[in-house]
Amino acid sequence: MSEDKEGARSLKIAGITPYTSLDYPGKFSAVAFLQGCPWRCLYCHNPSMQSRQFPQGYAHSSWDELESLLKRRHGLLDAVVFSGGEPTLDPALPSAIRQVKAMGYLVGLHTSGCYPEHLEKMLDLVDWVGLDVKASFTDASAYLYITGLDKGHPHEAALKSLNLIQSAGIDYECRTTAHPAYLADDKVIDLARELAALGVRHYALQVYRAPKELSLPFENVGYEYPSEATLAELQSLFESFELRRG
Repeated sequence: MSEDKEGARSLKIAGITPYTSLDYPGKFSAVAFLQGCPWRCLYCHNPSMQSRQFPQGYAHSSWDELESLLKRRHGLLDAVVFSGGEPTLDPALPSAIRQVKAMGYLVGLHTSGCYPEHLEKMLDLVDWVGLDVKASFTDASAYLYITGLDKGHPHEAALKSLNLIQSAGIDYECRTTAHPAYLADDKVIDLARELAALGVRHYALQVYRAPKELSLPFENVGYEYPSEATLAELQSLFESFELRRG
């Protein structure tokens, strides 16, 4: 346990949300955003977290800050969610998860599935996973476009991660950040049907919203997207479906 304490202190925490009811379904949680991500998604709201190094002058958080928060919030919080960036990139994450569990909290994990080999080692530690699915696993070009990569197989990594999560038998949700510029209604439906056929029961569609402080390549869309017909289809495919608008 002492090794985990030392390991957790090296966790690169970019920021902390002390209280939310949105990031772990059905639970009140704190969220720790970890520094570093290998992908450069077109709609990324956290570009300052992409490098493994904190930007110069960046007012980041720390493990000590998170630990202090959790000690104060016993009885008020149910869980801690590790998000990012891509949290499975941080080698200190398993130690941090064990420390959080020892404090009596559930642990959730947000991941794109880009590192299935890292994710696999954590699945017996976490209680719930939110898997970011960018596009259809059969649409390699869409996955490359959305993730901002010019080569590689991100769609294959994400599919392998889904398979690992399902094999582990833990609770999970798939979610997709969508905009008609890269996921028209027909592509949303194709993706949803694919996920349902793979056994996904909980799915959330998150409609892209442009933050005021960032210059991102897409305009906000109105309530015409996705269409009512698309929403009806999605609701019919899953045990639970949620539409999220920023």
